[in-house]
Amino acid sequence: MNRIEKKFSQLKAENKKGLVTFITAGDPDAEKSLSVLKSLPESGADFIEIGMPFTDPMADGPAIQASSLRALEKGMSLKGVLSMVRDFRESNAETPIILMGYFNPIYCYGTEDFMNDAKEAGADGLIIVDLPPEEDEELRVPAEKAGLDLIKLVTPTTHDERLKRVIEHASGFLYYVSITGVTGTKSADIDAVGQHIAKIKTQTDLPVAVGFGIKTPEDAANMSKIADAVVVGSSIVQNIEQNQDDSNLNDRISEQINALKTAI
Repeated sequence: MNRIEKKFSQLKAENKKGLVTFITAGDPDAEKSLSVLKSLPESGADFIEIGMPFTDPMADGPAIQASSLRALEKGMSLKGVLSMVRDFRESNAETPIILMGYFNPIYCYGTEDFMNDAKEAGADGLIIVDLPPEEDEELRVPAEKAGLDLIKLVTPTTHDERLKRVIEHASGFLYYVSITGVTGTKSADIDAVGQHIAKIKTQTDLPVAVGFGIKTPEDAANMSKIADAVVVGSSIVQNIEQNQDDSNLNDRISEQINALKTAI
């Protein structure tokens, strides 16, 4: 099993739900971002999504958009993202890392080169939010060859036929987008999400993680009742922004992650 499969298997055996945490690589700067990254597993993160900064992150709300700009202004690049992953792997060989972002930077890097370099660095999967399944072969095939999971997005508007297409080449887990809109802007209707996830579970054995709109420990606790994992991003990124000049930044983030993990 790869790291993602192993972690979900472990959580299931322990009758626990997973916590997926998101940070933007290089925010507020490379050194602090790496330090926060290394602190996440001990604080309670089961999986880590690392945002690859992009100039036009159209699926993201104001908080993550701003974090991308801060990171880019400090010189973060795809090579810098992979360097962070390598540094993380020097002390942590277990926690799954998923790289999340947009296709344009990967295309410019060279898709096959990026997949090989990401795998060599220690990444386990990818979430590319702007590449629909009808157009993903250019990314999917090199990812499969490199041994990286390609995690697909499912939304409240994904109908049955579309869901079959999305699931067809998905691996790792499914990321259920609990709201229509961008990250960090609204809260989800848990009953509606629960009904949709139940339907998804009849068509796939892949775990389902719910993200978008989960901000507080209470949000996380509620969503963990209907999903295999919950994803928290914007509120962590906001915490980083608010405390970026605090010498105890890692403690501030650790307190937040611990509260989320405890809640689920």
